[in-house]
Amino acid sequence: MIIRSLSEVVGTERDVAGEGWRSRRLLLRDDGMGFSLHDTVVEAGAELQMEYRHHLEACYCVEGEAEVEELAGGARHRIVPGTLYALDRHDRHVVRVSQTLRLVCVFNPPLAGTETHDASGAFPRAES
Repeated sequence: MIIRSLSEVVGTERDVAGEGWRSRRLLLRDDGMGFSLHDTVVEAGAELQMEYRHHLEACYCVEGEAEVEELAGGARHRIVPGTLYALDRHDRHVVRVSQTLRLVCVFNPPLAGTETHDASGAFPRAES
């Protein structure tokens, strides 16, 4: 059984940040669960363009407000507490945050640890 608190992760190598976002990675590949689980905060005013070509991601909003735009078709979705969005087709998207956003995010395959977004907005391919 794995028991891990957010306070144990903060300030460690599992606490990863980029421009406008911070991901506290509660479960990673080496935990052996087959997915990674992150407590992610995206700052108000952030606009992030991403495309997870090598991962599937699901995000559940617990705080804040944002809009997610699907770049393929232009559909826009309001994200508020209690809303899930899942990038089930490696969707290229933009997240525009109006109120600081807190998400619970799941990645498959799991992240290994300190990955950050590359120039295309993706994380690198998972190593075997």
